[in-house]
Formats: sequence, structure tokens, C-alpha cells
Amino acid sequence: MLIKILMAGFGGQGIMSMGQLLAYSGMLEKKAVAWIPSYGPEMRGGTANCSVTISTSPINSPVVTEPDILVAMNRPSLDKFEDALKSGGKLFINSSLINRSVKRQDIETYYVPANELAGLLSESKVLNMIMMGALLQVAPLVSPMSVMESLRMMLPESKHHLLSLNSRALQMGAAVFKNQTAKENSIVAG
Repeated sequence: MLIKILMAGFGGQGIMSMGQLLAYSGMLEKKAVAWIPSYGPEMRGGTANCSVTISTSPINSPVVTEPDILVAMNRPSLDKFEDALKSGGKLFINSSLINRSVKRQDIETYYVPANELAGLLSESKVLNMIMMGALLQVAPLVSPMSVMESLRMMLPESKHHLLSLNSRALQMGAAVFKNQTAKENSIVAG
């Protein structure tokens, strides 16, 4: 298994944290991983993207130019990276902020209303965990348990009270695609 993921959005949407969590979770599961962050001119509100590679064998290059999976958290990210996604790849779209359909017919598209779902939890900062839950439901790269263990290690102890909220967000994201195929989702949400 060798999966290349590109995650992109505005600074402050938790893009880097999402990538780090995937990478740390892969390490916990004894997989080879690579994580490369890329920031725009501002940390919060500027552009941010990261690439994550997860493999069951050594990784030759951590550079991701043609991802198997693309997570687009805002419209500029979709506009910029949609064409880079490998044919047959999976595209996860934050449909709360992206008001256009995908141009391509050769990929699987998953629409996730991450901001609205985060609003149901009364915490906008967990929209990345909602997207992570949706991603892992469709493409089980790592287990949700590994993600939560990684989060426990990443967060300072003073923030451990946020673990249950993040766990609920992960479950909420996964629930979007339980018992649903990609084709059904594209028809329903597109």
C-alpha cells in the first residue's frame, strides 16, 4: 500500500494538524509515513496545504505531485489542486465553503458539510476532525483509535479535556458516509 494525500485550505482550518495526525497515526501503526507542510504568507487566514504519504513499505520520495486523495477545505484549494488528483482518486470537499461541483468525471467525489457539522457541536475548530472522520470512513488509512491516541500525544495535558469533543467530531464525520457508496454520495450531495 502506498497512498499519497494532499490536504489544502485556509490557515486556521486545521490542515496541518490533520496531516500531522495522519502521519503520527501511521507511525503508531508501524507504517512508513512522510508529512510536508506548506504555508502561505499568513498563518491564519492565508493558504495552507500539506502532503502526507502513508505506506507499508519504505517511501522513496515524500513529494506529492499527483495525490491519490485530495481534501479541499475551501474553493481556492479545489480550484488549484483538482486537476492534480490522480485519475480514479478520491476528492473530499468541504461543501460548507465550496459552492461548485467538481469538473472531473474520472474521480470519486465526497461532499462533507464540515462547517455545519462543527456548528452542531458548537465548536468550529473541530471541522478538521469531522473531515478526518469522513476520510477514514471512506479510505481507512489508519484507525480512528490511532488518530485519537495521536491526538492525546500531540495535545498538551491542559487540553486533554478537548479529546471527547474531537472524538465526537471524528464519529460525526464518519457517520456522513456510513452505508453509502461514492456514486450515491455524488448524486445526493452534488
